[in-house]
Amino acid sequence: MNIELIEKKLQEIYADLEQEVMKVLMDESFDRKQTNLRMQPLKSTKKILENALDSIKMVDKLAKEDLLK
Repeated sequence: MNIELIEKKLQEIYADLEQEVMKVLMDESFDRKQTNLRMQPLKSTKKILENALDSIKMVDKLAKEDLLK
């Protein structure tokens, strides 16, 4: 498994998410509640991706350990 490629692609997704966050934060037409409601899915998406990467790394590590046995 090419972990580096996966990390690179996730970094691209993180950059897109950050752009979305900046758009939400800069939109002055939203009040505080609307801003928070729009930010929650973006934060959740990033957390899900981070957890997925951690899981992928763990699976890769375990697979490599099994090959060495």
